[in-house]
Amino acid sequence: MTKKFSKKNNNSEAKKEFSKVSIAWYPGHMAKTKKQIMGDIKLVDIVIELLDTRIPISSQNPDIAEITRNKKKIIVLNKYDLADERKNKKWVEYFKNKGIQAVLTDSNSGKGIDECLRKIEKVMNEDLKLQADKGRIGRKIKAMVLGIPNVGKSSFINRISKKATAGVGNRPGITRQKQWIRINDKIELLDTPGVLWPKFESEEVALNLAFTGTIKENVIERTEVAYYLVKFLIENYLNLLCERYKIEETYVKEQLENEERPENENIYEIFLEIGRKRGCIISGGNIDEEKTARIILDEFKNGKIGRITLEDVKHI
Repeated sequence: MTKKFSKKNNNSEAKKEFSKVSIAWYPGHMAKTKKQIMGDIKLVDIVIELLDTRIPISSQNPDIAEITRNKKKIIVLNKYDLADERKNKKWVEYFKNKGIQAVLTDSNSGKGIDECLRKIEKVMNEDLKLQADKGRIGRKIKAMVLGIPNVGKSSFINRISKKATAGVGNRPGITRQKQWIRINDKIELLDTPGVLWPKFESEEVALNLAFTGTIKENVIERTEVAYYLVKFLIENYLNLLCERYKIEETYVKEQLENEERPENENIYEIFLEIGRKRGCIISGGNIDEEKTARIILDEFKNGKIGRITLEDVKHI
């Protein structure tokens, strides 16, 4: 793997070195996009903020929260089909307790989109009545959709507008230009590019964004990210990990209980075992760590390991 997981380094040293490279991220276009949002916010009545249901806190840009603090808002918890069913409703309740309407959506299938439209009208209903009383009948609700790169914003817009309007791609942040989109007779939507924030204050946030593909792979080494994902899965979804990679739980527990090696080396051995199971063998019988890491991360992002939520309400 990398020197961070060699026998010369313990786990705390690995995490310390990881954090040095993981929290420095802010491409130039991000600052420009933030300024654009600050200028456009006065044009809209309500903000639709898309979050990744697997990481509702890590995918919530604190800068955006500040910019939109005086606007009506609904939270769209997107990609809920990839998240742990047991935790989805808890996150809806979490935001409800904060006075914010939240909706679970799967933009790929369209589930939750109609509910989202109903929520927009419900939140704006009082304002529309006040405008009607003043004779301003038929005024459209102007909404802005916001979200960090790779949260599924383009797919959401295409679903809610019932047309292929926004650019969709595999690379984070592919949506570029501002555009107004007619949703129906009552709602117009302002699309904006995805934007991150200048500095991640915690290693956990950086990792969560890396697990879900928001941080580009040239920013953080893929094998490091996969290592930490395996560690998380062992601690929280061991059954899913073992089932996906045909590994016995007893084997994993035996590795973890090996007191002759530090914890990070035990986890590394499990990482290598996944590589063996998937045939990632190179010359000399060694494991192709890069290929193994790619398999683990791709299968997590696509939901093939199972429905997994990385953040728990009870830890907030």
